[in-house]
Amino acid sequence: MSKGCHDHYAPLVSRPAHLTAAGARLWRTLDELQAKAEDEARLCNEFPAWAQQLGSPVGRRRFLQLMGASLALANSAGCLRQPVEKIVPYVKPPEQVVPGKSLFFATAMPQDQGVALGLLVESQMGRPIKVEGNAEHPASLGATNAAAQAAVLGLYDPYRSQVVTRDGDVSTWDLFGGALREAIKQRGGERGRAIRVLTEPTTSPTFIAQMEEAARQYPEMRWTQFSPTGSEAAWEASRLALGAEHHVYYRFDRAKTIVSLDSDFLCSGPAGVRYARDFASLRRPGGEAMSRLYAVESTPGNTGAAADHRLSLAPSQMEAFVLALAQALELPLGDLQTVSLSETLTRWIAAAAADLKEHRGASLVVAGPEQSAAVQALALAMNQSLGNFGKTVILTAPLHSRAEANRATLAELVDDLRQDRVGVLLILGGNPVYDAPADYQFAKHLARAPFRAHLSLYEDETSAVCEWHLPAAHFLESWGDARAFDGAASVIQPLIAPLYEGRTELETISALLGRPGQKSYELLRAYWQAKHPDDFETYWQQSVHDGVLADTAFDAASASLADDFAAKLAGQLRLPEVGADRGGEFEVVFRADPTIGDGRYATNGWLQELPKPMTRLTWDNAFFIAPSTARELNLEDEDVIELALAGRKVTGPVFRLPGQPAGVVTLHLGYGRENVAIQGDQRGINAYAVRTSAAPWHASGATIKKLGGKYRLAVTQGHQRMAGRELVRAASLAEFRERPDFAKRPHEIPANDDTLMPDWRYEVYAWGMSVDLNACVGCGGCVVACQAENNIPVVGKEQVAREREMHWLRIDRYWAGEDEDDPSATYFQPVMCMHCEHAPCELVCPVEATTHSAEGLNDMVYNRCVGTRYCANNCPYKVRRFNFLEYNDWETPVFKLLRNPDVTVRSRGVMEKCTYCVQRINEGKIGAELDGRKVRDGEIKTACQAACPTGAIVFGDINDRDSLVTRLKASPLNYGLLTELNTRPRTTYLAVVKNPNPALAEDSGQEAHA
Repeated sequence: MSKGCHDHYAPLVSRPAHLTAAGARLWRTLDELQAKAEDEARLCNEFPAWAQQLGSPVGRRRFLQLMGASLALANSAGCLRQPVEKIVPYVKPPEQVVPGKSLFFATAMPQDQGVALGLLVESQMGRPIKVEGNAEHPASLGATNAAAQAAVLGLYDPYRSQVVTRDGDVSTWDLFGGALREAIKQRGGERGRAIRVLTEPTTSPTFIAQMEEAARQYPEMRWTQFSPTGSEAAWEASRLALGAEHHVYYRFDRAKTIVSLDSDFLCSGPAGVRYARDFASLRRPGGEAMSRLYAVESTPGNTGAAADHRLSLAPSQMEAFVLALAQALELPLGDLQTVSLSETLTRWIAAAAADLKEHRGASLVVAGPEQSAAVQALALAMNQSLGNFGKTVILTAPLHSRAEANRATLAELVDDLRQDRVGVLLILGGNPVYDAPADYQFAKHLARAPFRAHLSLYEDETSAVCEWHLPAAHFLESWGDARAFDGAASVIQPLIAPLYEGRTELETISALLGRPGQKSYELLRAYWQAKHPDDFETYWQQSVHDGVLADTAFDAASASLADDFAAKLAGQLRLPEVGADRGGEFEVVFRADPTIGDGRYATNGWLQELPKPMTRLTWDNAFFIAPSTARELNLEDEDVIELALAGRKVTGPVFRLPGQPAGVVTLHLGYGRENVAIQGDQRGINAYAVRTSAAPWHASGATIKKLGGKYRLAVTQGHQRMAGRELVRAASLAEFRERPDFAKRPHEIPANDDTLMPDWRYEVYAWGMSVDLNACVGCGGCVVACQAENNIPVVGKEQVAREREMHWLRIDRYWAGEDEDDPSATYFQPVMCMHCEHAPCELVCPVEATTHSAEGLNDMVYNRCVGTRYCANNCPYKVRRFNFLEYNDWETPVFKLLRNPDVTVRSRGVMEKCTYCVQRINEGKIGAELDGRKVRDGEIKTACQAACPTGAIVFGDINDRDSLVTRLKASPLNYGLLTELNTRPRTTYLAVVKNPNPALAEDSGQEAHA
């Protein structure tokens, strides 16, 4: 036992990993699984040895002065004088703008690939401060993701580009407009032959119409759409399988059997929020039927964690595996060779194929966009063969402009630059100098264009190479439109006037068309008025109000398998022998980062500090390798290596990731930035430096060399542990049906008369929460929503590494089983303040800074807190956070616009924690009292609940017998954390129920839950 470890922890520390309901070991880290002595010692220490104390030493005399004054401080806290603030009132304020009263406006966020996510944005006195989902929008249905929640921080980022510059000197939009007209005249060429426009993929109908007008004005102009995470393979697959280009989306709410082929559909892609909601709707074990998910992954992801069966597979084996699955489904593939697979893979394929056949028309085969055209085409062919088209698979016209007349690929643009065929180049958004394929040498060739301008939110790597840098307007200060995943057109409306001199892509293209003063709002209205001339004003006002333009979703298309599919497929497939010796070389998997994407959010501190779902890594990326690969190379976490691939090299730290295929290295995109804001500059490994156009997602032939030395990684998974107790409870569907109360423990249910004093009666409201672990996919949207709502600061990598992160809500990730290379299951568990009825923290606070409210809330009185941290020491759930330093920025003016005025901004030396969003509770109660009624069920939603795409978090009044939270707490799956301590938590959990195929029980490890 390590020094300072209390005796009562001894029986807990001796258990290296806790168990599920049926005995499968659960562990959070590899050190915990291996029961290393230093890991047990860290568990015993409530506060880490390296957690430095406050900078100002306190002597005995000063300590007595402070403690003697603590009662006076507690009693006089409400009498503190507020700082003087000078404001400028409206001369004639709008009727609906009331101080302290929020207004909500519908808008949409263009995500990666330009596809819209519908939002409702809260505005306080003209300041957008919080993002919610738009229940009327098909991609949202009222939920959001982490990137949307962090959008307000991006709006108020002081490092955003603020002025037009030319060669680094401040300029103006008027001067740029004049220079552009002159450049077109001098260098544009006849019929616009030398004009090029490079944008990110867009679905904006108005912008596409503008580009069509530009093509008419400059017939030989070329338009390139490029995204580092775009998949041209998807279009190629559609042409290969169906003979035409179709956009494809899925209906997971209709699918009883799903096979995911390296597709992380639950937490990525433009429809991820909707897909998560639809998938969760068929994962409740109490319903008539529960869906079953098979996941094949080349790197662990959220979808694999949610799967009933997960298969770890190297990317080089994916085509052979998918072909074998197609053959098991008896697809007409002609003379294509039969693939020889291992016995385990053969059994897995046979079971999945039988399940798919059993649910024809209610099944799904989903291929990830990173997969080859052959894999995606085979997935389409299997869905067509299973009768899924029009049911679980919907085909529509393409969302993006696919017109061939003036379209050019990035490779063609680079070739034009190399051949000096470009006189004028406008780059609208994106950052191709940073994220274009390494073999293109884009920065070198970009410099050859005589006139080059870049519109972007930041002065980034591309801006540094361009003559002109143009500040872009944030989507929260812009008018525009974009289509959702189903084609529904969404209105982007501003919540605030542009903070700086930013303009939109619509306004910039207007300058190219010779109309430099035209505004986005005028362009938007003009486009849609031409589409709906009858009673347009009514139509427009309703559309702006709803955030969606009515009747604009694309109609479903019909398609059949192309006659020459098998013949063309044969020329696409690459079938290496499964299990072949790799000869000391490694495969590399490139993926967008789970938090900062392709690098577009690298400047966002909320997303940088959000732990990544599977690794819990913050502020960095790393080389993710299997534990077996680490043993082979004699590597430990944080060892620095050099990875060489196709003549290019990058260096960085190693991170051992359970579930990673042996011999495969995963590297996330988005890091290694230069010339950007401090949050993202020079952090992590630049994956783009070794990523080429020939192998954008999977590459082979890499070599690894250990360099020596360490690179510190800030990983939160080992923080705030609850002493290895039985925290996550899981079972199979068969076990649940046989024993519905498997999650209950007799010793955890206190008798009604087990106390000498009667319990307090909550006469009106008694607030409580239920968290469904079966629905939680670990996306992290709730964490960022809580941070945005409650003014939680960013502390930075160094402080996170010292276990000082300030998130009120954390998501613990657990692996199950004994095999560190191939865990049998993965679970996510959100943990926030439990609001215990018998709260241990309340008993030890010397100044009563934490107290119990009349409605059961465990309240914090910040002005009373003197920072003893006794409450954190006595909290068994480890959910209290202490401001070791002054983390909040009080000086930067723009950050003052960001903060929620209903929540106190804490200062150094103060403890804080989840409050159940008490400000929202009070607002709901006041509104109900004004109406002379009680709060209705579902009327008050906490920030985490409102953001959750799967509905895993439910909050409400447990005094209301008909409320949803009360019904969930009555479920046999309901259990509380550490209830053996008699804390009586108001937050409880619904246990996990998996639906494994009995034929694969031995391979899946689910027999431990049976």
